[in-house]
Amino acid sequence: MGEEPQDMKGRILKPTELVSYQDGSVVSRMITYTPQGTTTMFAFAAGSGLSEHTAPFDAVLQVLEGSAEVTLAGENFQVVSGDMIILPANIPHAVHATVPFKMMLTMIHA
Repeated sequence: MGEEPQDMKGRILKPTELVSYQDGSVVSRMITYTPQGTTTMFAFAAGSGLSEHTAPFDAVLQVLEGSAEVTLAGENFQVVSGDMIILPANIPHAVHATVPFKMMLTMIHA
């Protein structure tokens, strides 16, 4: 870890190894950044999360490890490893890890 996004281009990456769990915390690591969008890896300790918020762009949340509860416009969804959910722009959403949980978030700046 500690590599800059440009150092990761043209290599095989193991997404679950790009971020590590830290007790009581949410750890994030941006792995791509362009004017068109970003890709960020997250590791959530059990019981941690992101409080309800909105984003100005659509985002795709892909579960890499564990499970979590995603709240989208007041509706709760249980997501597990292998699942994806699209978070529409300007719609309130939140993420709460029920167990240690890793995800990849791809935000499309359109």
